Amino acid sequence: MKFSDAREVHRLLSADFAANPAPVVDMLAAHGTSPFHLLLATILSARTKDACTSKVVREKLFPAVSSWADVRRLSVDELDALVYPVGFHRQKAEAIKKIPDVLDRDFGGRIPETVEELCTLPGVGRKTANLVVAVAFGKPAICVDVHVHRIMNRTGLVKTGTPAETEAALRAGLPVDLWRTWNAIFVSHGQRVCAPRNPRCAECSIRKFCDSRKA
Repeated sequence: MKFSDAREVHRLLSADFAANPAPVVDMLAAHGTSPFHLLLATILSARTKDACTSKVVREKLFPAVSSWADVRRLSVDELDALVYPVGFHRQKAEAIKKIPDVLDRDFGGRIPETVEELCTLPGVGRKTANLVVAVAFGKPAICVDVHVHRIMNRTGLVKTGTPAETEAALRAGLPVDLWRTWNAIFVSHGQRVCAPRNPRCAECSIRKFCDSRKA
């Protein structure tokens, strides 16, 4: 794949994405979830399957937590119970508990809207920060998770060793208007078709662009 193929690849995968379940954060945004809830859902989604994250936030966390005041009111043990069984639930509960104080101290109580500022919050890395900027605030950002990193290298679009390097390469070569939705369409594609092992290449709508097809 080359960057000159990006628009056609985006078009084809967007059509696939429209017909298949969205990653959990995009699904929540489509239902009008606030930046507050999207930030919490994104933190919980790290190293956790979408189905698990969706069930936890819809059935347990969101009914109990609607503001930072609720987070302050609950103990870490209570938050932990609300976010179980997502991956690393105790660490995530501890991070969420700390966020209101950091927001008050550094951002006047508001959720920041830049990747760099979001990365200063407990439990927030570049993947989470980019996803919040793109989905919650509708600003250009490229979220690179394991699916995007793997597929970008598998197709030959980039040759990178880490998600951070992949993000930098995509920022340099990808048209800005494709940034916000690039993650969602490739996460969906990676979950359904371009799996880590035994990818279903015969079903792939972008196989003609993929370098691994030539190997």
